[in-house]
Amino acid sequence: MIRVLIADDQPLVRRGLALILAPDPAFEVVGEAEDGARAVALAHELRPDVVVMDIRMPVLDGVQATEELARTLPESRVLALSTFDMDEYVVAALRAGAYGFLPKDISPEELIAAVHTVHTGEAAVAPRLLTRLISTYVRASARPRPAVTAPAGLTPRELEIWQLLATGFDNAEIAGDLEISVSTVKNHITGIFTKLGVRDRAQAVIAAYESGLVAAGHAGG
Repeated sequence: MIRVLIADDQPLVRRGLALILAPDPAFEVVGEAEDGARAVALAHELRPDVVVMDIRMPVLDGVQATEELARTLPESRVLALSTFDMDEYVVAALRAGAYGFLPKDISPEELIAAVHTVHTGEAAVAPRLLTRLISTYVRASARPRPAVTAPAGLTPRELEIWQLLATGFDNAEIAGDLEISVSTVKNHITGIFTKLGVRDRAQAVIAAYESGLVAAGHAGG
């Protein structure tokens, strides 16, 4: 059973999320929090597997709460929620340690699938949604594009795969584009994550934008 904590400053949203998850025997909703500070406190008390976290909340916002949980309680994985797809706070939440992001207008089936995905330690963010989000954020920030600073140790093939990953290609599309097997792509991506010092696909995409490997507006889809 996956133990879930729900954090949102709107009582109706909290109740709605709980009503979606509670009937499923795979889930146990162990608590609800009305702000980020309460979410952190309840997470330490209840030790949920997944925290469904609104990123815009009072007292302590979802980004700060996510950062705190990633640092002090990494076994409680955060799935961030936002009212808007294109929200710079989402990028900040992913950078802070969230395992995924969903807009609040998703279907119940998508929420259930995302909680399962985050529980396994995978990133619950569609590749093209992630790249559009980050591309919009980077472009809006009006920061100068940095020079490409590829981490030492990345092979030319790994650099190529990292760039394709960051522009929205999934593993099958990368394999097709490079004419290699999907299992080979997965092996390369594991090596890329290790060399970049990132945990998942979401953080690898952010790193690609921040390194200058991918320019804003070059996302796929």
